[in-house]
Parts: sequence; structure tokens; C-alpha cells
Amino acid sequence: MSRKNSVLIVDDHPLFREGLKSIIASSRQYEVVGEAGTGQEAIEQVRQLSPDLILLDVSLPDGSGLELIGDLIKCCKKSRILIVSMHAKIDYIVKAFQAGATGYLAKGSAAEKLLQGMEHVLKGDYFMDTSVSQQVVKKLVGLAPKEALTTGSNYDTLTAREQEVMVLLAEGLSVSQTAEKLFISPKTVENHRSNIMRKLGIHKTIDLVRYAARLGLIDIDLWKE
Repeated sequence: MSRKNSVLIVDDHPLFREGLKSIIASSRQYEVVGEAGTGQEAIEQVRQLSPDLILLDVSLPDGSGLELIGDLIKCCKKSRILIVSMHAKIDYIVKAFQAGATGYLAKGSAAEKLLQGMEHVLKGDYFMDTSVSQQVVKKLVGLAPKEALTTGSNYDTLTAREQEVMVLLAEGLSVSQTAEKLFISPKTVENHRSNIMRKLGIHKTIDLVRYAARLGLIDIDLWKE
């Protein structure tokens, strides 16, 4: 019997980790050897397990998964990294590949594309699922000039989680809806919103919407009647 590829799942949502494990279990090529809910746990697990593949979320309680990529690769150079994120924002994708990841998968596509992405990444190929690649192309073609505005702006002072909360609130989601989407409490969303407003020097939700639209982070047409 051939050796199975070892997989480490790094995501702070236990239910989502269970979902990934269920998908992976349907293939005889892979074996989940560990799980981590924080960046620090991930580093410890990689040092101990030396997994062939790491499935990594962008948002973790103790920092950005994007910033963690380099540390994980230092711990185990053979490990391949496939980002599994709920967001397909172009700067996340670019930073992920620049940092050393070789795959980027939207969480909404995991049920359908996870095993395909894992296979490509383990072969040494780059992988982006269709939903992500289409959004990247649209950004590159139509919104690239706006994207440059995020660099050097106060937006860079936001954490990855704060950026996620900002986009969802700017898109019109309520605090409770944002909390449900990100698997966090409404109180945590409120705290993030306060920090976002303070860092950006914004006091009203409509100003937050205008700010996000100006940077090309949301489609302002969604707000038109």
C-alpha cells in the first residue's frame, strides 16, 4: 500500500475543520495528521509532524495566516501550503503566493474543489479555483488602479480580521450577520468595528462604505436602488 500524504489543517473554526476532514476522508491518498486553531499551534504542529500539506486559513485569532506562511515553511521546507479562505481579495492572493503558498481556494468551493487543489499543490503546481481566478481577473482588468490605493493608506494598519469585518459591514451586513459569517460573536464584531473606525478616522457607516468603495474593496452598485 502506497504512503498517504500527511495533511495539517489550520483554521480556528472546529466545525469547518470537521468539514474539511470529512472531504479528505473520502480519498485514500491523504491522511489528516493534525489540527491547529492558532498560528502558534500551527508552528508547533508543523515542527512535530512535518506534514506534506498544510491547509491554512487567512484569519487566525493570534495573527494573519499570510504572515504565518514564511514561518511554517522555515519549520518544514517540504510542506506545501494551500490557503483555504472565505475571501478572494486580490491582495490576499498575491501576498499568499509571494509568501510561499502555491494554492488558494475559496471556502465556498471547498466541497467541490478541495481534493483537486490538494492534488495540484502536492505536485508542485500552482492552483486557484475558478471562483477565485475569475475575481482576480476582474480586479486586474477593471480595478487594478484602485487596488494600488490600499498600499500606504491607513487600510494597511488594519489586521486581516479587521479588513474582513470592514468589507462585510461596508457591503451592508449587520453586526449579527457579520458575526454569523465569520463565526465570531456580535460583541467581537462591535470591537473590531470600533477599532476600524478609530484607525481609519471614520465616524459613520456611510463614510466606511465610501472609503471601501474608493479603494475598490466593494461594488458600490450594490448600494444603488
